[in-house]
Amino acid sequence: MPEIQPFPGILYRVPDAELSQVLAPPYDVIPPAYQEELYARDPRNIVRVVLNRNAEDAAYAEAGETYQQWRKEGVLATDEAPALYLLEQDFTAEGRSCTRVGLLARFRAEDPAKGGSVLPHEQTRKAAREDRYKLLKATRANFSPIFLMFADAAGRFAAEAATFTGAKPAVTYTDDGGIVHRLWRVTDPRAVAAFRDVLGAGKAYIADGHHRYDTALRYAAEVGGPEGAWTLGYFTSMDAPGLVVLPYHRIVSQGPSVDEARRALAGKFLVSDAKDVPSAAHAAEHSTMPYAFALAEPGGRAIVAEALPEAEDLLDAGTPPSLRALDTYFLHRAVLKPLLGIPDEAVNYVHSRKEAEEAVAHRSCKLAVLMRGTPVRQIVAVADAKESMPAKSTFFHPKLPSGLVIHPLP
Repeated sequence: MPEIQPFPGILYRVPDAELSQVLAPPYDVIPPAYQEELYARDPRNIVRVVLNRNAEDAAYAEAGETYQQWRKEGVLATDEAPALYLLEQDFTAEGRSCTRVGLLARFRAEDPAKGGSVLPHEQTRKAAREDRYKLLKATRANFSPIFLMFADAAGRFAAEAATFTGAKPAVTYTDDGGIVHRLWRVTDPRAVAAFRDVLGAGKAYIADGHHRYDTALRYAAEVGGPEGAWTLGYFTSMDAPGLVVLPYHRIVSQGPSVDEARRALAGKFLVSDAKDVPSAAHAAEHSTMPYAFALAEPGGRAIVAEALPEAEDLLDAGTPPSLRALDTYFLHRAVLKPLLGIPDEAVNYVHSRKEAEEAVAHRSCKLAVLMRGTPVRQIVAVADAKESMPAKSTFFHPKLPSGLVIHPLP
């Protein structure tokens, strides 16, 4: 694992009751209408920094000026002592109550191509990398952590975290999605050493924030010096039940009917009927076959497709094992275009079953493709093999708020 350190975080100095007015999700899950809502909600909302609505370079200039102005006014202020920050989130995922605990800390960005211990599982896009780098240079701060997971089968991290979560948190708030956040400062040298020891025992895998990590590597290379390599991370155990990976469902604008799809899948898949989107998604999710997905069309018709052994031949023999195991890789390489004639440009993505159900109900799609979540073990296997997953293969829920703890850079 990379070296972690406590740091004097920059936090909003507002009552807990006002935090939901000034914090926001990560920039890449804020659609335009919600961006406008956050702008209107409070003039101190962090969206004005992480997703400024001005055009081109003016957006980054205003974001930097706004951030510095809030610091001068005391809206944002630096903690007196360096700390690690323990974050607990209570949430619901597909009807199940969950709790996830993780640690916010500064850590050194390490290039995985040069033997670094931080491993990615997806490629990044140039435009998004450039966007995040311009914001980083304008503000010299990290507002959203890179989400990392690590192995902790013995439960050492959970045991140490439990010594804090029973006490009163320093910060508590509930966001727009009903997710309850509790934050504790960890300043005791013994506790800091214990967390550093646990996190220093192995590799860290990027769950979310690949663009931010690439940006951190570029910043370290261009700024130089030992301080330039530090960035903000959120570390959580991949062995904890609160680590939830939801699927991205595919919304298709052109393609076959359900009946036509059934005929195209015959011989390679076990195909069964489902009465609606929820039942189709549930059946696919609980399939034990190597590959499974469901298709639903406006009007209520739906089918569940579970791969028979013959379906393995649809992938090239040279496909790396870590990619061969993925539903998303199989779907895009072997099914959508080859069998169903669906072009790449006809595919869009939603990360909730409700959104897929609404697309079908409102007849705003030709088909909804309902997916299973990608198991953590498959994500780790792809990262260890230094391969890249298809786009929109994982949705780690819940997202981490922007602006809860800000990490300053030199």
